Amino acid sequence: MDPRKMQQMMKQMGVDFDELDATEVVIRLQSGEELYFDDVDVTNIEAQGQTTYQVVGEPTRREADEGTGSGGESEGDTEAAGAIPDADVEIVAQRTGASEADAREALEAVDGDLAAAVDRLE
Repeated sequence: MDPRKMQQMMKQMGVDFDELDATEVVIRLQSGEELYFDDVDVTNIEAQGQTTYQVVGEPTRREADEGTGSGGESEGDTEAAGAIPDADVEIVAQRTGASEADAREALEAVDGDLAAAVDRLE
């Protein structure tokens, strides 16, 4: 099917998507392991009031304490060990429409669990 026609059909169904200019994605698992994508394509899909992120790439599995290769802290993460990362606060705030202070408070209350923090604020 023609990509332009597909995009037009998706728009008619209320589905909107954008390619994000992502350079890396890290997924932290409860097991303490991380899935690290450094060559990644990320698409933001919005449909029926829900936002979904599609990550396409080949992950590298690593232990969470291996960090990013730059001293264990990624760019922009200046929090002390065990503190809630600013990126997580932003995700919860954007997803729920709450202020960053409320999002941080919710994350702290649920020990950094993003899904639980979103549920708490919705």
